Amino acid sequence: MASSVAFQQLRDLIETQEALLERLRRQVGLEAPGAAAPSLLPPIAMQKENSVSKVEYEAIIRKLQKEEEEHAKTKSNLAMESEQLEFALGEIDVLSKQLEREKQAFDTALSRVKSKVRKESIQKDKLLSKCAEIETHIQKQEDVLNYKENEIRELQNFINNQKQTLKKQASEFKIQKQQESYIAKVLGRKNKKDLK
Repeated sequence: MASSVAFQQLRDLIETQEALLERLRRQVGLEAPGAAAPSLLPPIAMQKENSVSKVEYEAIIRKLQKEEEEHAKTKSNLAMESEQLEFALGEIDVLSKQLEREKQAFDTALSRVKSKVRKESIQKDKLLSKCAEIETHIQKQEDVLNYKENEIRELQNFINNQKQTLKKQASEFKIQKQQESYIAKVLGRKNKKDLK
């Protein structure tokens, strides 16, 4: 941007100098001694009015030479600035292409990363869904096991009660048998005595 502004300023300066040089050249060409004189000599008063002194003429020549030197320097500066501008534009073009390549590479890498993240996110969601399903199944199994354990405890209590009942009945039956045996013995002795 700075090179472009400097370049434009130099062009403006050259145009100004060229206009000034053209003016000076016309002035020197019209008023320099030895210029082609008209066929009829004008009156002396008119000649004096339309001529310049040698000092003025030399001053104008020096000014013209100085302007031409300045113009040459300006043209040289313009050429240097143009060369630097062309070089800078070439570098900008190279950097722009490199930046575009890097941007494309970045976009490609970013696209791959996004695709990978999407796939991993889908996989994660599937795993979470599977885990939730397994947890639900485990919970159901635990509920079934708890129900079965309660049934087993109830059956164990029932069996224990039945054992106690059977044990009591067996004990009572044994006592009854012992009583019946004892009564039978007593009655048997008594009958023997009665028979004697």
